[in-house]
Amino acid sequence: MKIGQLATATGTPVETIRYYERAGLLPAAPRTEGNYRDYADSHVQRLSFIRHCRALDMALDEIRTLLQFQDAPGGDCGGVNALLDAHIGHVAQRIRELRALERQLKTLRGQCQQAHPTEDCGILKTLAEEPVPRMQSRTRHIHGVH
Repeated sequence: MKIGQLATATGTPVETIRYYERAGLLPAAPRTEGNYRDYADSHVQRLSFIRHCRALDMALDEIRTLLQFQDAPGGDCGGVNALLDAHIGHVAQRIRELRALERQLKTLRGQCQQAHPTEDCGILKTLAEEPVPRMQSRTRHIHGVH
């Protein structure tokens, strides 16, 4: 199948497919005599796997690692479990950070209970006067592209 057909079959934009190929997540498809990429069902399966991982907010490096495990079906899946455990920890940390952000925003929203002239807006004054709050470790999980 051509790249447009692969895109339709997986709900993936063509540019994203090309990006995954450049990133080494999706193997390059052989070319036809007319120099078109010729994708197989294996590309559909692998791209669907990648898309599912991305829907779970996994970084490309995490996906790359999972693909290595998938490509070695005789191996041990302990590393898969460890990777997922680490990802769960990163998600939990992000949830904590988002809850802290929500509290900050609610506090900020409390600075202006009703409509006033803009020059008297407590929210705008607070944003202009207070230092930027430091977030706790804003480290994303595994180094990689998101």
